[in-house]
Amino acid sequence: MKEIAANRQAFHNYDIIEKFEAGIVLTGTEIKSAREAKVNLKDSYGIVKSGEVWLLNCHISAYSHGNYSNHDPLRTRKLLLKRSEINRLIGRTTERGLTLVPLRMYLKDGRLKCELALAKGRKVHDKREVARQKAIDKETKQALSQRR
Repeated sequence: MKEIAANRQAFHNYDIIEKFEAGIVLTGTEIKSAREAKVNLKDSYGIVKSGEVWLLNCHISAYSHGNYSNHDPLRTRKLLLKRSEINRLIGRTTERGLTLVPLRMYLKDGRLKCELALAKGRKVHDKREVARQKAIDKETKQALSQRR
């Protein structure tokens, strides 16, 4: 697996509840540009609309060797999931505060996949608490390794 893009900010802003692997419906110039790792997931999110899952605001740059038929970089893209997973997402996203966030994009057997997460947004004080807890865990781990 070759990682194309990662949304590192998602782990800071959200509590990840459940992860899904989804395929993406792309045009020819989009997959060529994605293979050049010209993908940005920073402000992207997913929605469930009429029984289908869509990826919005995912920026895939125009292909460098493309012509007049190049794609729109911020085009809405359809995600491919199993019906049971879509039904579960429909039920969970209607709950208050849960959203779909793409975590990373990668190539798997020549196909572009998106790791999508069902997540709950964190408040500012929660972000601080998580950062504080990570620092404490890191310090204890270092202290234990120095003792041994």
